[in-house]
Amino acid sequence: MDLNLSGKTAVVMASSQGLGYAIAERLVREGANVMISGRDEEKLITKTAELESIGPGKVAFQKTDITKAEDIKTLISKTIEVFGSLHLLINNAGGPPAGAFEDLTDANWQNAFELNLLSYIRAIREALPYLKKQSGRILNIASSSIKEPIPGLILSNTFRTGIVGLSKTLASELAPHNILINTIAPGRIATDRVRHLDQINADKQGVDIASVELSMKAQIPLKRYGTPEEFANIAVFLLSDANTYMTGSSFLVDGGMIKSI
Repeated sequence: MDLNLSGKTAVVMASSQGLGYAIAERLVREGANVMISGRDEEKLITKTAELESIGPGKVAFQKTDITKAEDIKTLISKTIEVFGSLHLLINNAGGPPAGAFEDLTDANWQNAFELNLLSYIRAIREALPYLKKQSGRILNIASSSIKEPIPGLILSNTFRTGIVGLSKTLASELAPHNILINTIAPGRIATDRVRHLDQINADKQGVDIASVELSMKAQIPLKRYGTPEEFANIAVFLLSDANTYMTGSSFLVDGGMIKSI
């Protein structure tokens, strides 16, 4: 299937590792030009070189703290400066800290809001004038918590759900410009974030991390964690011309873990 991504330009937020990097890699393999971003410039330099070696797409980077409005503005303007256009925006962010409600301060809530919801809003605002010219695509990465809250992750449960409301509302507002916007929600994908959460649970239970992983896998019908590459395959499909009639929807990539309908 020709996804018709060759020559298109994508911005992938928080993409020096994990799910963001996996999406960037798949886009480059499809011939898209990709602007990656993150806070660690040395890592961005290394990852840019890696991506340039694997596919026909061109790659650039911009050091970006996505909690800062000016950094997001610069990221989008740099993309236009380097590639001349913008077709695809992939919103991504690291997860907020774990914690129960009574353990969290106003600062915790404010920081999580800026990281996991306001950054998406700002990126869409900055990218929108360029996406309108291209009948572009927006993909918002959330979490399986949009369907079933995860114990001990109230910050994520709250703001990831906000992403769904944002996407659903914008689907109607952006449809006249033929811009499609969707949300993709990972379950237990084998990333550093998931390993960190498993380690937290292991420490709480007084067991080793392998025991936690075994217990988690037992709750997944496919009996394993997904790979970043599997997640990226679905993401890139939603961003491509193979998707022309799905917008405002949320898609779980979770191996069947979430039981809700």
